[in-house]
Amino acid sequence: MRLLDKTYWFSQVFYALTNKLLKLRDNYLEAYVLINAEPGMIWEVAEATLKIEGVKMVHAVTGQFDDVTYVEFLKMEDLGKIIEKVQRLKGVLRTQTLIAIPPTIRK
Repeated sequence: MRLLDKTYWFSQVFYALTNKLLKLRDNYLEAYVLINAEPGMIWEVAEATLKIEGVKMVHAVTGQFDDVTYVEFLKMEDLGKIIEKVQRLKGVLRTQTLIAIPPTIRK
């Protein structure tokens, strides 16, 4: 196989994998897990939450809740596992979960 052929082949494989990943990304569901933490534990809870699979972003916030966690998941069972892991973290008092409505349902 010549270099030009290899380059073309690799570009096609890369294109196909990128498209597959983008389609998979479109299948993800999204939710926000609002966390009440023990006093003085806001940052520790945020850092520990980031280590959980499916958690994409965590912000320490002011107001009724201490941390806001953004998660992506494929099935509701996956969300349940994420929530259970969050609730087991040291310093977490309680959580409230907001599930985003997918665009396909809104239409």
